[in-house]
Amino acid sequence: MTDENWLAKTIVPKSDQLNADDLIAGPITVTIEEVIQRESAEQPVEIRVAGYRPYKPCKSMRRLLIAVWGTRAADWVGRKLTLVCDPSVTWGGVAVGGIRVHAMSHIDAPFTMALTATRGKRKPITVQPIVIQEPSFLDKWRAEFGGAASDVMEIAKAIAGAYTAKHLAALDVAYAMVLTLPVEQTDEDHLKALQNFANATRAEIVKE
Repeated sequence: MTDENWLAKTIVPKSDQLNADDLIAGPITVTIEEVIQRESAEQPVEIRVAGYRPYKPCKSMRRLLIAVWGTRAADWVGRKLTLVCDPSVTWGGVAVGGIRVHAMSHIDAPFTMALTATRGKRKPITVQPIVIQEPSFLDKWRAEFGGAASDVMEIAKAIAGAYTAKHLAALDVAYAMVLTLPVEQTDEDHLKALQNFANATRAEIVKE
């Protein structure tokens, strides 16, 4: 099967880090796996990201990241960045392009900060929030117990929708029915986990 994005891969530069040229084909959203301090005056921060070469932010982008996420590198792990190529970035008076942060996770609204663009000149940069869709209760259940029997999955669906006392009562009835099923139609370990999930969910439900 032909990769639909094979053309983009033909222009990837040979380098040990992400470059602006990597983003000519469009922005990328990355997940941070590790933040490393490097013995380099120009690039003291290396952000290792899933699926790509490391991102080594320039000083202005480091200032932006710190302003939004703080100075604890460990807090950045697991968070997301959308990176874009900004062709207007200059070096030595020549527009060479550079990587800019377009969006960040773990912020509730757009964030604007004035950063140095050229010597003596500052330019406001706005980053947008990356909205992370939290997995539903049922998604978490499926991820952990993908092989559960269909009857147990139906109860998991009931738990996922048990937001009121009325739904909770229906859940209790359905759960009691599942407990009467032959063992081969369910799974003892899954049922035990289901009961624990049900009890935890029950504690969080807002009563009508």
